[in-house]
Parts: sequence; structure tokens; C-alpha cells
Amino acid sequence: MAATSLLFKRVAALAATPNQTPTIFRGSFNSLKHLSTSAASPQTPKPDTSASKNPNLKKRKKKKNLFEVAQFLPNWGLGYHLAKSHWKNVSYEITKINLNKDGRHGKAWGIAFKDGLPAADSPKKISGVHKRCWRYIPGLRKLSENPPTLPQSTETATKGEGLAA
Repeated sequence: MAATSLLFKRVAALAATPNQTPTIFRGSFNSLKHLSTSAASPQTPKPDTSASKNPNLKKRKKKKNLFEVAQFLPNWGLGYHLAKSHWKNVSYEITKINLNKDGRHGKAWGIAFKDGLPAADSPKKISGVHKRCWRYIPGLRKLSENPPTLPQSTETATKGEGLAA
């Protein structure tokens, strides 16, 4: 205790003289630090709970933006349905994609679908394509895959046969 009070007096005297170098303070503060930490009990190291030591812990799956999802689909996802993971019964059928050089950024356009039916006739620019919450919707079929066929009248069928003969 006497050594500590003597040390405090020395530090106070050095602080009163402004022309002293700061190296003296370092030495005195280091000795104070040593005195205060020597009496402390040693801490036990915490066990490492990394996934490499415990295979039962699962790593968190990194979400993907629209372009990272579309790159694995044929033709960069044109004609396929993509949606944000928190959307219910809403998706976009991708009609056009403009990519930057890196393949992870760009712009995308598509037709909005609600409950499997088109909500609009023309494509619009998709907002939030860089947010990491996009997923592929496999259940919805592509409209361009099976275009609607119009029934032919009997008059046009007979005219086509007459011209071929």
C-alpha cells in the first residue's frame, strides 16, 4: 500500500511539471497496470464452438440476389418465375436482363404474376433486384413454353389445302 501511494505522488508530481517527456508516464502507468492485474485471477478460455470442430452446427446459407439465382437457370432465367422470399403468391416472369460485367449486378424486366395469373400485360422494370432475398419458383410454368393456340376455322383449312394442291 505504501508503494502504491508513493507511486501516485510521483505521478502527480510529474503531471505538475509540463516540460517532462511522456515516456515517464508510460513507465509509471505500466507499473500500475502490472500491480492491478497481478492480483486478478486467471480467466479460463471459452470453448470454441466453430463448425469445423462440431459438424452438427449448420452454417447460415447466404441469400442470393436476382442475378445470382438467374445465372443457374437456362438462358439467364428468361421466361422463368422468380420472387422475393417473403412474397406470398407473387412472382415475376423474367423477360429481359441487362447484366454488368461481373454478372452479379444489372437491371431486369418482367411480367408480374399474382396467384399464377398475369397481373399486367406488359413487362415492367423489377425493383430490388440487388437485395439478397430472391428465389426460383419451380411450380409455375412458362407462358412462352406453351403459347395459346387459336382454333382454325374450316374455311381457312380448306383454302390452305387447295393452295397446296
